[in-house]
Amino acid sequence: MRRAVLARELKSIALGSSICLGLGYIAGHALLGLCAALAWFLFRQLKELSRLRHWLLATEQAVPESDGAWDDVFRDIYLLRRDERRARDSLLSIIDRARSSVSALDEAVALIDNQGNLEWWNPAAETLLGFRPEDRGQPVINLVRAPSFIRYFKQNTYDEGLKVASQRHAGRQFQFEITQFGDNDRLMIVYDITRLHNLEQMRKDFVANVSHELRTPLTVLSGYLETLLDQPEGIEPRWLRALGQMSQQATRMNNLVNDLLLLSRLENQPEDREPSTVSVPKLLKQIHQDALALAAPKQQTVTLECEPGLCLLGIENDLRSAFSNLVTNAVKYTPNAGIIAVRWWSDSKGAYFSVSDNGLGIDEIHLSRLTERFYRADAARSTATGGTGLGLAIVKHVLMQHKATLDIHSEIGRGSRFTCSFMPSHIERELES
Repeated sequence: MRRAVLARELKSIALGSSICLGLGYIAGHALLGLCAALAWFLFRQLKELSRLRHWLLATEQAVPESDGAWDDVFRDIYLLRRDERRARDSLLSIIDRARSSVSALDEAVALIDNQGNLEWWNPAAETLLGFRPEDRGQPVINLVRAPSFIRYFKQNTYDEGLKVASQRHAGRQFQFEITQFGDNDRLMIVYDITRLHNLEQMRKDFVANVSHELRTPLTVLSGYLETLLDQPEGIEPRWLRALGQMSQQATRMNNLVNDLLLLSRLENQPEDREPSTVSVPKLLKQIHQDALALAAPKQQTVTLECEPGLCLLGIENDLRSAFSNLVTNAVKYTPNAGIIAVRWWSDSKGAYFSVSDNGLGIDEIHLSRLTERFYRADAARSTATGGTGLGLAIVKHVLMQHKATLDIHSEIGRGSRFTCSFMPSHIERELES
């Protein structure tokens, strides 16, 4: 069809040129006749171009009538504009439905541009976060001023959400989830997790209160048992064994209560605590000395390899609890004359703390659950060593607070290796004196 129109247009041009050329030849000016034909053809094209321009600028106007190839041009442009208008209307309809759906959500949703400024938000964001129409284009960190949120937003890695206490609504807890898309644009969703937080807090308070209440009677019981065992002369031999077992179990219960209280303290600490520079080499030297004393009766070897000046930005007491738990566990579960290696080093990807041993090892089926509370890969062996089943749960909780991870590698009969990995952003270097 298009070829036929083009051929007809070319025939028309050739015929007009021939006629004008013939008339000019008869008049003795053949070249002038040809120029007149070309001028007429150029005038016609400019006229059609002018009609096309006015039609394209007009908002509502029927397709102009034309002949030849220009008719095809007008028709094709009309079809393109019609399809574009339909696609635009469909897209606008989808956007309107999406906005209506997002506006109906109870969660706050906000779009943030690549400069960190607010672009759009739903009504829930006005209720939960207090956003107002005049806040459009403002930096989001100027509107949500919690220090933990500001650090979270600036880090540009949002693998995990952030729990923050509401600054506008007393007693309410929010969880921020941010997803990056496009040219570093961000979608922020804020959930009201007050009910879940309160339920979790009730559980934590119950464990903490029960542990605290158990501490006093256990202390009294342990004290009397220790007094009796210090003066065995007046006690019948058959009771000495019973008192010894009672003292052993009381000590085990004391260890369990202490671990529960420590875990409760870690869970109830505010997440926006300001970290400080922790001299890990100095900390590990203290832990190493304690481990040597604990390993001496079993004739074990405990080595320490430490990168000088490599420090961490974190909470010292919490890190001490985590590192000490890993080293103590290695000593407890490694047989006599075993070897425990403690390392602290760094590379371009971060800093690492590892504890390796050549003990009995752990079956692979247990590795994914080792950090669960009270989970034991070998209940009999844990009971014999006085383990509470909370050590690795404490380690995991401390590492989560420091945005670190725990990797466990173990083989039956060849030993285990526990490695804590810290991000480069948490590394500090000790200045040389």
